[in-house]
Amino acid sequence: MNKVIKINDNDMVAVALQPIKAGETVHVSALRGCVTVTEDIKMGHKIALRDIKAGEPVIKYGFPIGEAKSDIAKGGHVHTENLRTLLSSAKEYSWQPVHPVMKQHEPSYFNGYKRKVGRAGIRNELWIIPTVGCVNDICESLADRAKSLLGDGIDNVRAFTHPYGCSQLSEDQENTRKILADLVTHPNAGGVLLLGLGCENSGIDTIKKYLDEYGYDAERARFLIAQEVDDELEAGFELLKELALRMRSDKREQCSAAELVVGLKCGGSDGLSGITANPTIGGFSDLLISCGGSTILTEVPEMFGAETLLMGRCETEENYEKTVKLINDFKAYFESYGQPVYENPSPCNRAGGITTLEDKALGCTQKSGSAPVMDVLKYADRVKAHGLSLLSAPGNDLVASTALAAAGAQLVLFSTGRGTPFGCPAPTVKISSNSELAAKKSNWIDFDAGTLVHGGTLHDRALDLFNFVLEVASGKKTRNEINNFQGMAIFKNGATL
Repeated sequence: MNKVIKINDNDMVAVALQPIKAGETVHVSALRGCVTVTEDIKMGHKIALRDIKAGEPVIKYGFPIGEAKSDIAKGGHVHTENLRTLLSSAKEYSWQPVHPVMKQHEPSYFNGYKRKVGRAGIRNELWIIPTVGCVNDICESLADRAKSLLGDGIDNVRAFTHPYGCSQLSEDQENTRKILADLVTHPNAGGVLLLGLGCENSGIDTIKKYLDEYGYDAERARFLIAQEVDDELEAGFELLKELALRMRSDKREQCSAAELVVGLKCGGSDGLSGITANPTIGGFSDLLISCGGSTILTEVPEMFGAETLLMGRCETEENYEKTVKLINDFKAYFESYGQPVYENPSPCNRAGGITTLEDKALGCTQKSGSAPVMDVLKYADRVKAHGLSLLSAPGNDLVASTALAAAGAQLVLFSTGRGTPFGCPAPTVKISSNSELAAKKSNWIDFDAGTLVHGGTLHDRALDLFNFVLEVASGKKTRNEINNFQGMAIFKNGATL
């Protein structure tokens, strides 16, 4: 096995596939030569393949990931001590369309729940959603009691608590209302109890207006205002029993993969994420889209530095203009709080070998594969187009993953190099970038993409992931479901009264 990899022919750095000691000479197949490493290099970290002058752009993935802060000798470590970002604030772009052509994949199927409204569900769960944080404890008490209703076609009972729904203003409050309505109409929910307090800004009558606009199956929803009944726990449980009775008639049946919507997310990334896990997800995305299915890419700040690659793949000029706005609006959001647009790689990212936001973004966006961008969605918007959509949301793991579920994703693929246990409202498949993580945290990780380091082809691993997703869509539980780790978080951007 090679100890390093040069990702693109034009790269000035290689990435260590395993720890390398100072003085060790490593073979770089793309160079048809060897490099002697001048200092200890951790797995996932970068090695200079030639002398690099101060101020010179450093190329990885075939694109600049920053510029050298000082001279870097061949064989040296390229990281935070000698590399800085080239990112800046909002900028002008020009559309240079690529128009990728997708190959058709043979029709594929999963066993799901066909819904009267919207796409098929991959779970038949009973959800309790509060309109306001004041009733969170009631929702959790009802969920605990409703566990007695499990079985006979009901996969789980979940309460999705949150601290919002009141004391919010303008767009901030609008986002909360839309996210709640999105979840009420989610296809994985065979039944939903929307529980309100009665005096909140985003009360049940308000949320119902969004439901009417979206279109929803009234048989699968119940509503309760806690202030209007003597015993909200008894009243709520009676409504949950009604929903459970209705759900028991739901049966899995064959559904086309074209009905699948899969969210694409990464977190706790390392230097191998852009080499193994994210390209594997990208290959999966292309396979699903070639079957007529859909994927959603989010984490806008982690597009900074790779955004032109996505812009070039926009199917229409209108989508290109929306993508420009998506990027520049998020930069403006950062700056409105006095924050630099390039402050994104976390301590664990840097420890794993990711240096700049460009470095992170070029690896991150590989989750989108090569498909054309068919739509660009605002935060809390729902998927409309088949194919690849971009969604406005921050990089925060639970906020972004919740946004993906609210947009209509029945499941989320989540790549990680460091590991994380959480789950969002949809089953959250954890994909490790390295096999060491998969072995150590087998209670968190569902799929090991790190095997690519040891051999095999990207296409075969992507096909393995595609088949695994069909199993999950047909009922196979993810680790977060087995662990009962599942929550939600709403993007907060505004004053609290």
